[in-house]
Amino acid sequence: MTSNIFTPTNQIRLTNVAIVRLKKAGKRFEIACYKNKVMSWRSGVEKDIDEVLQTHTVFTNVSKGEVAKKEDLLKAFAVDDQTEICKQILTKGELQVSDKERQSQLESSLKEIATIVAEKCVNPDTKRPYPVSMIETGMKDIHYSVKPNKSSKQQALDVIKQLKESMNIGRAQMRLAVTLPSKDAKRLQEKLKAMVAVMEEENWSGGDLHVVCLIDPGAFRDVDELVRSQTKGQGTLEVLSLKDVEEGEEII
Repeated sequence: MTSNIFTPTNQIRLTNVAIVRLKKAGKRFEIACYKNKVMSWRSGVEKDIDEVLQTHTVFTNVSKGEVAKKEDLLKAFAVDDQTEICKQILTKGELQVSDKERQSQLESSLKEIATIVAEKCVNPDTKRPYPVSMIETGMKDIHYSVKPNKSSKQQALDVIKQLKESMNIGRAQMRLAVTLPSKDAKRLQEKLKAMVAVMEEENWSGGDLHVVCLIDPGAFRDVDELVRSQTKGQGTLEVLSLKDVEEGEEII
């Protein structure tokens, strides 16, 4: 005698999900999403709904696999298009996260931001990079709060600005080789100097000006524009190194 395991047709089992919940018309509605995708959708980074939803199904209880009734959906949302309702819940609903998971996500984001800062920055006096652990300590000292709706790169730039108040820290500079043609060299020399942090070499040859310099990364676009546009393509710009960094980490 064989025994069949009965599974109700209105139940769907899902695991490892992020649940978004919305209460409407006196009922609770839930959708099952992939972890880390809800915030990407809300910030506009992720635009493919299939990358966010585990299933285009509206539930009353995701954990128990209980699917919402069609009449309840019509009463609450005035439509029965499950994908459209999922989008509404995704936008307006509350993401269900355990305290432990929330803490883990915050710590992971904090480390990611600190890693980006450590990659971009040095001690300006020694040109040595700071270890990630020291950046993390600095972020905790300034009580930096991770913002889930902003990318780690955006937050890293905010952190750099704030850390300058308490640490000797700055963006690692880029080393460039620039050549200005003779017809433009004298006219553009002072403009270029105004954009340069450190002028390492400055030589004249056959009327052309050859320069090796350090610039802050934020000035690169302006230097590139100056060399390309102001010389009508006759000047040259070469990136010798993306980061002017001494070997070894900064030790405090």
